[in-house]
Amino acid sequence: MLKNKKILILAPHTDDGELGCGATIAKAISKKAKVFYAAFSTAEASVPIDYAKNQLAIEVGNATRKLGIKKENLLVFKYEVRKLNYVRQEVLEQMVKMKKEIQPDLVFLPSSRDIHQDHITVTNEGIRAFKHSTILGYELIWNNLSFSTDCFIKVSKKDLKKKIKSLQEYKTQEGRIYMDPKFIKSLAKVRGTQIGMRYAEAFEVIRWIIR
Repeated sequence: MLKNKKILILAPHTDDGELGCGATIAKAISKKAKVFYAAFSTAEASVPIDYAKNQLAIEVGNATRKLGIKKENLLVFKYEVRKLNYVRQEVLEQMVKMKKEIQPDLVFLPSSRDIHQDHITVTNEGIRAFKHSTILGYELIWNNLSFSTDCFIKVSKKDLKKKIKSLQEYKTQEGRIYMDPKFIKSLAKVRGTQIGMRYAEAFEVIRWIIR
């Protein structure tokens, strides 16, 4: 499923992709997958006052590098946080461009049950743009009223460590409960237990294409 594939991660904000499927990204890269990451907002309006406005743009570069994503495969847009729904056509056009240039086999994006306005915009436009690719929805449980665990990807302790190290690059997000390494590890344990493995990440199957 992951070996030698072209994989695209769609993140409404910097850090969403790492939180939702960071260990899977690390695993995919270890299996020679070519991984691309697109973040649509650097949330400049939400950056703590002690940091420069472009701090999250810097942090996403550091974080994705920790996972093994190449610098040239990182796309960072600067749409205004919590207002992606106002520019949904522009977001869709960016995705259509990615589709033509990358032609991904597999796309990861937020779950269709995610209630954050930016997240669901990226999901809806992502489904439109990448309807010819397999699409998996990742979980951000603080935004999910419910979540359908249709697909599980086993990850290793090494993959999980890379996810945690990646997220530790987000100095602006320190103190948030979902950034706690104990929380990240415990969720991976829960998902692993569900399939009789030590660690896993779970996904909603939005579209599954067998070629």
